[in-house]
Amino acid sequence: MIRNFLIIYFFAILMVFSVFGFRGCKSQRTPIEIFPDMDHQAKFHPQDRTSFFPDGRTDRPPVPGAVPFVTTKQEIFDHLRPGGHFREDAYVVTGRNGNGEWGDGIPVEISRVNMEHGRELYNIYCAICHGTSGNGRGVIAAERYGYPTIVSLLQERLIDQPDGQVYNTVANGWNTMKGYASQINVEDRWKVVLYVRALQRASAGTMEDVPEARRGELEL
Repeated sequence: MIRNFLIIYFFAILMVFSVFGFRGCKSQRTPIEIFPDMDHQAKFHPQDRTSFFPDGRTDRPPVPGAVPFVTTKQEIFDHLRPGGHFREDAYVVTGRNGNGEWGDGIPVEISRVNMEHGRELYNIYCAICHGTSGNGRGVIAAERYGYPTIVSLLQERLIDQPDGQVYNTVANGWNTMKGYASQINVEDRWKVVLYVRALQRASAGTMEDVPEARRGELEL
């Protein structure tokens, strides 16, 4: 009985001293390192020299094609939004004219190559919500995963929006939609706008839009 009491008493005293006994004490001795590899890592220090790389620098330049990430909390100039280089035309970067109004016009070449690139980006970033045809019935639509706020890009309200406003939505988001400025660079956002306009135009297409020589291919 006494033996058990002394054992318990000893461990209780040891615990108290372990927790409170050395609080605030200073020592010149090397501290105990449970995981020394976490304190002494093999690493490069910023702006240091190294013989590992040919240029002798530890800091590495960005990978070609990297898109800078800029948050809304950072003060940035309109001409220097994510994209990496200065653009004389602020409309290309903001979608707004000099008077601050949304502008119209797509400032990239209207070509099959750009259309295909816009389709690729749309299918990566947009189709999961808005659907491959833009009808708002993507993978996470309300009837599948209960996400009720996805809109159809084919509705008249969005068809009538200026190109600059559509661009701004791609870049900065709207309501519950996040912006993709950190993933899609400036010119590529306009290619997405180009493809969205193609989807909207196709949704209102008629037989008159099909060249007469190819109407037989539709089997209608």
